[in-house]
Amino acid sequence: MQRNFAEHDGFRKQHKRTRRETFLAEMARVVPWRRLEALIEPHYPLAGKDRKPYRLSIMVRVHLLQPWYGYSDPAMEEALHDSPALRRFAGLDAGESRMPDETTILNFRHLLEAHQVAESLFQEVVSLLADQVLIVREGSIADAMLSAAPQKTKNKALQSDTLMN
Repeated sequence: MQRNFAEHDGFRKQHKRTRRETFLAEMARVVPWRRLEALIEPHYPLAGKDRKPYRLSIMVRVHLLQPWYGYSDPAMEEALHDSPALRRFAGLDAGESRMPDETTILNFRHLLEAHQVAESLFQEVVSLLADQVLIVREGSIADAMLSAAPQKTKNKALQSDTLMN
């Protein structure tokens, strides 16, 4: 995916800072990213067999985006492709970076769980935000999917078919 003119700040006539951008800027500012990464670094692989792992800073940010916006692993992958604000926050560039896929995101969470780091990571963030009198509530964005459903039909007696109710 290449960057388009609309994504480049120099081509925008007027930019309204969204609530998402404001929130992410605040989190980027107040969360002690280096301290969180230090919790995970001893367990994070330095090199993969097939391809180089993502920078730890990217994966930590992607991991925290999930509860903040209520994203599942597949939805997080989609959101990174879809949202320039999320990509910027995570440190990804759509024109140059590959995006973590849902399996990579899942494997990172499993790594944190296996080394019992996931809970301490979230507690660290919650504690820090509480110290600064900030509250983060889990997001309410839901995955939407359309699927075809059979239409309600009537039987020969012109009564609604009970199987379709």
